[in-house]
Amino acid sequence: MAEPPVDDISPSRPLRVAVLAKQIPVFEDMVLGPDGRMVRDGIDMHMNDYCRRAVAKGTEVARAGGGEITVFTLGPPSAENVCREAILYGADGGVHICDPEFAGSDTWATAKALAAALERFGPFDLVMMGRNSVDADTGQVPPQLAQLLGLPFATGARHLSLHGDRLSLRLEHDDEWVDVSVDLPAVVSCAERLCDPCKIKDPQAWATVDPSLIRTVSAAELGPGPWGQAASPTTVGSVEMVDVQRGRRMLAGSLHQQVDEAMAILTERGALHPGAESAPPTVPGPAATNEGGPVVAVLVEPDRIRVTRELLGTAARLAGDIGGRVAALGPGLDDPDDDLGRWGADEQINVNGTRAQRPPVEEDLAAAVTGWAGELQPWAVLAPGTAWGREIASRMAATLGAGLTGDAVGLKVGDDGRLIAQKPAFGGWLVADIHCSSAVQMATVRPGVLPLYRPDPDRPAARRTVLSAPGNSRLEVTGRFRDDDSDEMVNAAVVIGVGQGVDPADYPTLEKHQAAIGAALCATRKVTDYGWMPRARQVGITGHSISPRLYVAIGTSGKFNHTVGVRNAGTVVGINTDPDAPLWDVVDIGIVGDWAEVLDVLIPRLAAAQASP
Repeated sequence: MAEPPVDDISPSRPLRVAVLAKQIPVFEDMVLGPDGRMVRDGIDMHMNDYCRRAVAKGTEVARAGGGEITVFTLGPPSAENVCREAILYGADGGVHICDPEFAGSDTWATAKALAAALERFGPFDLVMMGRNSVDADTGQVPPQLAQLLGLPFATGARHLSLHGDRLSLRLEHDDEWVDVSVDLPAVVSCAERLCDPCKIKDPQAWATVDPSLIRTVSAAELGPGPWGQAASPTTVGSVEMVDVQRGRRMLAGSLHQQVDEAMAILTERGALHPGAESAPPTVPGPAATNEGGPVVAVLVEPDRIRVTRELLGTAARLAGDIGGRVAALGPGLDDPDDDLGRWGADEQINVNGTRAQRPPVEEDLAAAVTGWAGELQPWAVLAPGTAWGREIASRMAATLGAGLTGDAVGLKVGDDGRLIAQKPAFGGWLVADIHCSSAVQMATVRPGVLPLYRPDPDRPAARRTVLSAPGNSRLEVTGRFRDDDSDEMVNAAVVIGVGQGVDPADYPTLEKHQAAIGAALCATRKVTDYGWMPRARQVGITGHSISPRLYVAIGTSGKFNHTVGVRNAGTVVGINTDPDAPLWDVVDIGIVGDWAEVLDVLIPRLAAAQASP
């Protein structure tokens, strides 16, 4: 992998920088009311973690050239504290977009209001924000905003260099690094490790900020609307709190006695073998009436084979329910030996790019597919919940005015024949049914959550067509590098979670244990901060959420920021030398002991059990 750009800020003129920051609830204090909505009264609220980096880096950029920085936030009266904290850090002023008319805004309505505010107080040379908010975790507002403003967009900036009006960025995308350059003006979302965050969590200090530095803006000042729920093409249906009850069985006795008991519990819980119900069905056949029927479109990301097949199988099921057909669209679908028909596609559309950008970059792909969707009006468009899929789907939704559910974990057809997308929030604490009112319904889907259907070799080959993408993107991609495969971890049945209590010198031993039971490795944030494992292996609030059949935690104290990412694991085994570690509150089986000693005994037993019928 090439060296990242040096984080050097050298503007040639004073720049006007806008930073968008969101106020979110503290996870641990979250409570649902009887209506299924989050109760905000009495709940501690703070600035979104990713937005803290945007404030810090935006301030640095503005100060480097003698420019100015304005922080924008959209939310209830309490959200003004986000502006206050940013001003204390160094921002020149704040704009608080606050009006009851904004209540119920989905990502499209939020982007619309923010775009209107930026245009009212702009123009700005650089717009920065967090990559996503850790409460909803959609990552949709930044690319939707860029589309509405007509600006180039770069997501997940991990390194940022500015020379004159030219930005050079290294972007952190899932398990991939992307090097890009772009001229100002531009919209940039920030990765968690871009820089040290703005962090002044002192309400007494917030109160000292001169209120005249914050402008409160009403809906009427931004235009006639509609705003809020009235402008939102998605609505929230039923909401359920996912209450995961753990066994919290703390084992006692000698090491061998504890392992014996652990194996007995694992056997009883069915954690050692997949259940019979896990055998996947075959891809549904084409609907008898699908010629000319409603279309379920699937956006196909290059080199994401597993999630593509997951989406196609589910799309074929949905198409069967509505008497429709499946169209797969993406670059690189012209290989004559790669037929997606057996995986569920009825039509395979190769999206060509220009010679300068091949495959076409996200902005150009979005333009091509948006034109196709605007003419055909598909029943639904499904995309992978990756950086690539989120940008393309978000840009499409912004242009089409389509409802877009982000990071869905389930899809079904409702009684009214419309799509219902099930979306998690707050690290999986909630799952909500999301409905779209728009003609084109859209969803990005979290990799690894949909069933992987078996291919049907007797299904007809997909019909081949071609779609041309424009070469208008202002973002120049200069390199792509993949240093890991997060799909392997996300889809693993057994995962070993590694905390900073495991010395990297012991990783070779750990990898032997991993191989013996066919497990994947994941890590806490500290481990990836130290560079001991790739960022793609991070699990938790600002990393992945996974749902293995068996999760074994070693070297970690069990802090909420990490364990929230494994709430959906089938069975959790924790190993720690501290008898008072918070880890014991979130495990099914707890073993107090040295992880290396415990695994030396436990792993051979697990391997033997896996090998037995």
